[in-house]
Amino acid sequence: MTTTATRTQMTSLRRRLLILVTAVLLLAGLGTGMVLHAASRADRANQPQSGGPAVSAGKLTLDQKNRLTFLNAAAGPHRTAVASVPSTDPGSGRIATDLKCARFYAAAGTGICLQSRPGVLKNSNRALLLDADLRTLRTFPLAGTPSRARVSPSGRFVAWTVFVSGESYSSAFFSTRTSILDTRTMRLTPSLETFSVTLDGKPYDASDINFWGVTFASDDDTFYATLNTANRTHLVRGSLSRRTVTTLAQNVECPSLSPDGTRVAFKKRVLSGTALWHEYVLDLSTLHETALAERHSVDDQAVWLDNHTVAYALPTNGKVGSSDLWTVPADGTGTPHLLIAGASSPAPL
Repeated sequence: MTTTATRTQMTSLRRRLLILVTAVLLLAGLGTGMVLHAASRADRANQPQSGGPAVSAGKLTLDQKNRLTFLNAAAGPHRTAVASVPSTDPGSGRIATDLKCARFYAAAGTGICLQSRPGVLKNSNRALLLDADLRTLRTFPLAGTPSRARVSPSGRFVAWTVFVSGESYSSAFFSTRTSILDTRTMRLTPSLETFSVTLDGKPYDASDINFWGVTFASDDDTFYATLNTANRTHLVRGSLSRRTVTTLAQNVECPSLSPDGTRVAFKKRVLSGTALWHEYVLDLSTLHETALAERHSVDDQAVWLDNHTVAYALPTNGKVGSSDLWTVPADGTGTPHLLIAGASSPAPL
């Protein structure tokens, strides 16, 4: 015989089950809607737009001379593809390959392509080591979202940085992981956090150490990078053979070494706690900083096109997810100049 208390318990249980099923269905519908919305945005971005740059499929080799490679950010079927234009005529029609990346860099016939393939259940992030014909030599899983990539001038060393939590350097909570690969031996250093740190002349160790934005010197040993600890960023000079880094200056992010090895271009946070950066050049012999003429916030690791000019990406006005490449003189004079519309991740060959 069913008592009144039992009927009340059964009614309460059915009510809770109904609420649970309803919540599950709502979440499932929300997730499906988000996936479909993202797919719709991707489909629109993959459609060519009138007035956009001329892009044609073609072959690219990394041992070509006087070419500028980059990731095509223009809407159309070749969006995010590795592309190139003549260095002397960057506004001309671009040749796009079949290879698509989130970040890309190349030097001396060696390329690195960081890919991010978001899925419903997981992200499939990976680094592709490329030969001069853009063929994949090795594939490495990435622990997070691609952020920065570099190749040493000789092509021997490759570095990449990923976000393992958070989405950007402006996030309140973020962590990065920077790896370096020796392409001759295929020895991978999974994290620069295993290197010994000297901060302000003293050995230093802390649980909050993060590195990002590696740039290589031509000696196949020296590199520069950003070290973050105790809410401060530092420029560090590192040695691959000794597995050490030493701090040189504060408030330096995403350094890029000049071809002559005497200066680094970098982004400097201009307001504490904000995502506002200005581009500077630091003389390594004197540590004197020169502010460049670009006045927009540059959230990028600049690239030297030569010893006098740096290039960097800025968001395209009014276009979410798109960017343009700009240049500015490295001595603080002149004005910014649009180099390539709808592009990012430049690498001069």
